[in-house]
Amino acid sequence: MKDLGELFQKEVPELILSKSMITVTKVSITRDLSFARVYLSIFAAPNKDDVISKIGKANKSIRMLLGKKIRHQVRIIPELAFELDDSLDYIDRIEELLND
Repeated sequence: MKDLGELFQKEVPELILSKSMITVTKVSITRDLSFARVYLSIFAAPNKDDVISKIGKANKSIRMLLGKKIRHQVRIIPELAFELDDSLDYIDRIEELLND
């Protein structure tokens, strides 16, 4: 999670040509470390689904960058699946309703 977070701060914005801030909120990984589901929180983006789509298209490049970073820590670089974490939007909506 930490390594992915660093990638999304430093290298991924150039890959997907986005000025939005992307934060890794959660990573769920299988026991054999072959597949990881990465939940992302996206700020300052007019359309979050477009950003997720661009990240999906850059999946192989992101996996390659991750592989270079963690190659001495694991034997298998997991396949990555990116999903939008909308929990912060949900919390904001609840707070908005409670304030009304």
